[in-house]
Amino acid sequence: MQIISHPIEAPDASLPEVALMVERLTAAQRSWRGKAADGMEFEFALAKPLQHGVAFWQTSAARYVIEQHPEPVVAVSLDLAPSAAAGIGWAIGNLHLELSAEPARLLAADTPAVRELLGRLKVPHTRTTAVFRPGRFARGLQTSHELGSSHTH
Repeated sequence: MQIISHPIEAPDASLPEVALMVERLTAAQRSWRGKAADGMEFEFALAKPLQHGVAFWQTSAARYVIEQHPEPVVAVSLDLAPSAAAGIGWAIGNLHLELSAEPARLLAADTPAVRELLGRLKVPHTRTTAVFRPGRFARGLQTSHELGSSHTH
């Protein structure tokens, strides 16, 4: 078993990628164990948690990367006025619920509290699955693995 204490500083992107699939709450921890897709086992003893997409181990044949499992989320399109987006973000945060922003949408965990809040505010939303990274406020284009299947409400 390999012990991992930090991510790779300069991973070789030309190497094939081997995923270690992990739940969001596990990835948020500093100490845990996991098994990569090829069966290799790792023990994590980290100074700070690893993020989705980060390479943490590399051999001459492969690069090992954290892949967070997609989970149920509620998406709100950012095809609205900036003041409306700010108000939605404030309302979610005011209830101490988690939020992340992608270039085209806001994401929150798909919970009854979030759905009830958005319904009460009459905010159109979509139930979908995505890699949810609370507190992340991205700029630029979305990557294809951040998108998921959708159900509009």
